[in-house]
Amino acid sequence: MDSTNATVGDTARTRAAGGPAPEAERPPTEPGVDTELFRQALGRHPAGVVVVTADLAGEPVGVTATSFTSVSLSPPLVGFYITQSSSTWPKLRAAGGFAVNLLAEDQDGLAARFARTGVDRFAAPTSWTRAPDATPLLAGAAAHLLCERHDLRLFGDHWLVVGRVTRTVLPAARPPLVYHQRMFGGFRPNA
Repeated sequence: MDSTNATVGDTARTRAAGGPAPEAERPPTEPGVDTELFRQALGRHPAGVVVVTADLAGEPVGVTATSFTSVSLSPPLVGFYITQSSSTWPKLRAAGGFAVNLLAEDQDGLAARFARTGVDRFAAPTSWTRAPDATPLLAGAAAHLLCERHDLRLFGDHWLVVGRVTRTVLPAARPPLVYHQRMFGGFRPNA
C-alpha cells in the first residue's frame, strides 16, 4: 500500500472513531485577516440604508446604519449594529425606544448627514415630524418601524441592538437607497 492510500485510510478511520482531523485538514486557528481586505470584501455586499432615530428627553438623536436586518416575524423583531465608539450611541442607548427610517433612493444626502459628526442632524434641510410617542420620523422615508428595545449585545467592537416593532408606517412606495462599495445608489430589478 502506498503512503497516500495509507493516509486516506488513516483519516477515514480517525474520523469514524470520532478523532480529530489530521493537521493538514484543520482550519487555521489564527487566520490573519487583513482588516482592509476584510472591509473591501464587505463593501461588495450591497446593503439597505436606514437612519435610526430616538427622542431623549425632548432632544432628537439619530445615526445612519447599513447593518440593519429583520430578525423575526413573530414576534416582529429587527436589528442593527452600531460601533461602541459612536458619539450618538450613549444617547440612543439611554432613549430605549427608537424608529428605523428606511431611506428612499433620493435620500443619500440625508444618509450622509446622519453619518457625520459635529452637525445638527435635525436642522434644515432635514425634514421630520414626531410620532405619537415623540420619536422623530424622517420625511420622505420609504418606511418607518417604531420599536421598543428588546435586546442589546456587544459583539467585538459593535453593539447589536434588537428592537421589537410596535408600529409600522408605510408611506407611498418608493425605491430604496442602497449602499455598495462605499457609495450610495439605487436598486434596479433585472426583470
